[in-house]
Parts: sequence; C-alpha cells; structure tokens
Amino acid sequence: MLRLTSSISRSSHIGNYSLSATLMSSKRSAGFKSSPSSRSETAPPGYSIDPKATPMLRFQESIPHLPVPSLDNTARKYLDTVRPHVSDAAYAETEAAVKEFVASPQAAELQERLKARAADPNTPNWLADWWNDVAYMGYRDPVVVFVSYFYVHVDDRTRRNPAQRAASLIKSMLSFRDMTESQQLEPEKVRGAPLCMASYKWLFHACRYPTKPSDTARKFDPSAHNHVVFVRKNRFYVVPLVNALGHDLSAAELEVQIERIIEQAGSTPSPVPIGTLTSDNRDIWTDSRNALLAASPSGLNAKSLEAIESAMIVVCLDDSKPITREDISWACWVGDGKNRFYDKHQLIVFDNGRSGFMGEHSCMDGTPTLRMNEFVLASIALNKVNLGPPRSKDTAADLAPPVELEFETDQHIEKLVKESESRFDSLVAQHDLHVLHYEGYGKNQIKKFKASPDAWAQLVKQLAFHKMFGRPGVTYESAQTRKFQLGRTEVIRSASNESKAWAEAMLDPQETDARRATLFRAAVNRHMQYSGWAADGQGVDRHLFGLKKIMKEGEELPRLYKDPSYSQTSHWELSTSQLSSSYFEGWGYGEVVPDGYGLSYGIGDDYIRWTITSLKRNTAELKHYLAEAATETRVMMEKAAAAEAARKEGPETKL
Repeated sequence: MLRLTSSISRSSHIGNYSLSATLMSSKRSAGFKSSPSSRSETAPPGYSIDPKATPMLRFQESIPHLPVPSLDNTARKYLDTVRPHVSDAAYAETEAAVKEFVASPQAAELQERLKARAADPNTPNWLADWWNDVAYMGYRDPVVVFVSYFYVHVDDRTRRNPAQRAASLIKSMLSFRDMTESQQLEPEKVRGAPLCMASYKWLFHACRYPTKPSDTARKFDPSAHNHVVFVRKNRFYVVPLVNALGHDLSAAELEVQIERIIEQAGSTPSPVPIGTLTSDNRDIWTDSRNALLAASPSGLNAKSLEAIESAMIVVCLDDSKPITREDISWACWVGDGKNRFYDKHQLIVFDNGRSGFMGEHSCMDGTPTLRMNEFVLASIALNKVNLGPPRSKDTAADLAPPVELEFETDQHIEKLVKESESRFDSLVAQHDLHVLHYEGYGKNQIKKFKASPDAWAQLVKQLAFHKMFGRPGVTYESAQTRKFQLGRTEVIRSASNESKAWAEAMLDPQETDARRATLFRAAVNRHMQYSGWAADGQGVDRHLFGLKKIMKEGEELPRLYKDPSYSQTSHWELSTSQLSSSYFEGWGYGEVVPDGYGLSYGIGDDYIRWTITSLKRNTAELKHYLAEAATETRVMMEKAAAAEAARKEGPETKL
C-alpha cells in the first residue's frame, strides 16, 4: 500500500529557536501591516540584512542554496552505511556497482546536470520542487496515517471546559498569526545562522487540494478570510474572528461561540460526514471532491468547501474524553475519520478539556508548527496573552451566531462517504499505537556521561531492534536543512558499523562493560558526525535521489540503483524523529513501509518518551525491548564509569 519513494520524510528533526524572543516580539505585532526592519543589528558572518525586507525575511536572500555533494563523498558514505546491513558477498556486489558508477561518464554527466540546476538563479533549491512532488503532493495514499503527524498538548488543569480551553488556544494563536502574516516574526536561528522562513506562509489560511496526478496547495488572504471553522458532530461551523465593531474576539466571546456550536450540534452526528472524504486515497478524494461540486448546481458546496479551506485553522471539537496516553494519541493521530478535515492543520479539543494538534505535512515540516504550538501553550501558561475582558452577561450582545456550513448531497455522495468511512476504518484497524513513557532517566542523566541525548536515544533503538530481530534496523532520522533556501530534510542514516558493533557487544554475555562503553562512545561520535553532514546537505539519500531524478527518458539506469542493497538500505524499517518540548505530552506519526515502525520520541530532563506505530507488527514487544535497552544502556555506562574510577584510584593501601 505504501510507496517506498515517499518514505523519505514524514516528520522533522526540530531546530532551535528562542521562545522568549517570540513571546517578546508578539508585543510588537499588530494586525497584518508589514514593514522593513528598522532595527540596528549586525548580520551573522556570511549573511546580509536586506533593508527592503520584512523582519522575518531580512536574511532570506543571503541564506545559501542547497549544495550538491561530491560523487566521491556520497559514494564513500553510502558504502559505509550499507555495510552493517548486508553480507560480505552482497557488499562486494554493491562496492563494485558504486565504483563502476563513480568512474562512469554517465555519473559525471548527471553530476554536471545537477550542478547546473543548482546554479540556476531561478532555482533556489535544486531539490525542492522534485521532493515536494514525490514525497508529498504526488503521494496518493491517504494523508491520515501515512503523512500527517500529531502533537498532544500538556494538560491545562485550569481549563477543563472544552469551550474555555479551545477559546484560550485560538486567542493565543491569533498573536502568532499576526506576527506570521505581517512577517514581523523573528526568524529562527541555529548556532547563530538564520533559517529559511519561506514555509511559514503555509501555517495559516492555507489548504492542500486533491488533484491528479499531483496535489496542489492554496494560500488565502487572511484579511479577506478572517474566520475559523469548527467541526462538531461531523458538522462544520464558521465563526468570524472579529465582532460587529471589527475588534478581535476576546477569549470570552470565543467561548460563547463555541458553547453555541456545541449546543447547536446537539447529540446526533451528521449522517453524511463530508470530512471523511479527506481521509481517503488522494485520487479517490479528487474524484469525490469533483462529484461533491457537481452535486450542487447552486454552488453551495463550493462555497462551503472554500469557507473551510480558507479558514485560519480548523478546530475539531471532539465529544470524547481520552485519558491514557495511548487513547489521546490515537485521537490526535487519526480521530474517528469523520470529525476532521485532513487537508488542513487542525486543533483538536476534547470534552474533558484535553487538546492536541494535527499537522498537514505537504507544505512544511515540523519546525514551524512546533514553534506555533509552543508559543500558544507557553503564552497561556505564563499569562503572556491578553485574553480580553472577563465574561459577563453582555459578552454575547454583539455576536452573530455561528453559521453552519451546509452541503447539498444525493445518493451518490452518500455512497462515496460511506465507502471512504469503510476504507478509513479498515486502515486504522490494521494499526497499533503504543506509548512508552520511560522514567528511568532523561537528558540530565545522559549529559552526565558527556553524550548526545539524541545519539543515545538512537542507539537505544538500535539495541532494541537487535534484541527483537537479531540485526541492525534500517533507520531514517530526519535532519532539517532549513539553513538552505527552501530546505526541508535530509536523512541521518542512524544504523552504522559502530552501532552494530556496540549492540552485538551488549548482547554478548562475555563482553566487558568497559569495552561496551568504548564501542558506545564510538557509535555516539559517528552518529553526531553523520547528523552534521545531513544538516549541511552532505547526506547520501537526497544526492542519490537527485542524480536519478535528473536522468533523461531513455537513459539506462545505473547498476547502483538496480543493486538489491540500494532498495534494502532505503527501506526505512525505523522511521524516527526527535521533538522535545515541555509543553507536549507526546507526538507521533505512522510507519513509512508496511513492515516498519513509526518511532517518534522526545527527551525530557528525566524521561524519554517514544510513540510507536505499526501495522500490528508486535508493537508491544518493541516497546518492551526499548525499555529494556534503555535501562541496560544506563547500567552499562554506570558500571564502566565505576570501573574506570576504581582503576584510576588503584589498589587500596594495606596497613
């Protein structure tokens, strides 16, 4: 069902930014008016400030273009990452295929074509258009499960009422929207280097559209579409974000409107949940959308769809009350397939006041949505958002009631909806989701061993996979490449010769902890090295993809791409990504190959939390092995450290 070509990235390794700077800059933002930066600042070395640009984009033109790695470097790294996964005989075949390719005139020609594409001033990123099409817009399986991702928000114990919780989230979000749409938002930086901010365009008032053979996306003017859409009991409602006087709604006014929606929706769900159509295969949804438009000669359906698609965001008011980590993760990841509109970013608020977010992945990776969600939640928790005057008897005086969006349907549309429901239910029923909230230690303990928390967590995964399958797992970890214009992601190939040697030593009862610790540190160092390469656009996978993509019709496919090792070592059994936030209770996404696992994780001060998804491939067992591997790794490092300390002290002096 899942195409391997789109398994490359469903989630993003998250970069750093200053949440405090974002909170501070919100005080300077008002409305959508945009103006050049007037601040007095010095650009980071290698960058310049565009005096005509808005603050958010002031570094944009000086952000470098994505490089084209050298053939020799890619070949060397590729062979190194293939070695732990294949036999000696298979590796010899791969080595021969790679050497043949690198030395061939064809490879030199493809490399020159790629360099010419990268040098084209009209192509700021040689990869972007290809990648967005192959990995996202051209991908035809349902976005829910296979593409979308979710965040579970930390509980707000002061707002157990769903209307109050949703109102506070939306009100806080308005400040972030204003900064984004006016482009006053402070650009993100990593180690002082500014990141590309182009994808923030798609954060609000945007929608993905089903079309053949590849989807499209549209950005709407927020000043002309200043509203939010709620969905409750499978029914859609429009609420303007200003009152009759043209002032932004207060949290109290939003709360009133949400209460009205909950009351108006009643207890009976809509028998024709139009949102279900968005959960289906993209070609099927394309045909269903056309049928939906054709079923309404008056244009009512087109107007209702556009009201949803142009909204700032869709807010799903679910009537469930999830308690456990698994239950709320399931609800944020997929929901019931009806009370949703999967082509847009969605806030999700439950009847017990819990909340979360579902990200539409096609136009942006996780960094912007992480930043937005953290801003919203931190603003509320730290009382940094002006919620407006408290609720009173006059709060609703000037508020027109919410308007339900109506759809004209017939028997054909009802049949299409039922069929989409059936396919959604069948797909979700095939899946497992487990959450391991491991409280044995977190980054505080890991840093005492002077190790990278991310590399540590990746090695725990490798050990768990070895325990379960007796070999390394072919592993994808996302690294963001937004240090380049229009950059998205590159693969960190986390399984290495070093990680394999360490995992085998951990499973060898005759091995010493001192030796294991030495191997562990070598594996950590190798992981950090490859992570740096990936972030610098010097990984393996995007370059090999580009060389293949730039071939002309009729040209012979190089032997390298036909070699079984090529497909084997890009068949991502473990699709992994780290996102760590004190404002999230969890996050996740689906597996990217049928026999693999989605393995998102977050590392807190004193915990590591994994969300594991799969097509019921003994997911609970992998959860068990992760916990076991995490504990054994800590114990091994502690014993090795104690042995080293004892060695340095020497034998006790006997009197």
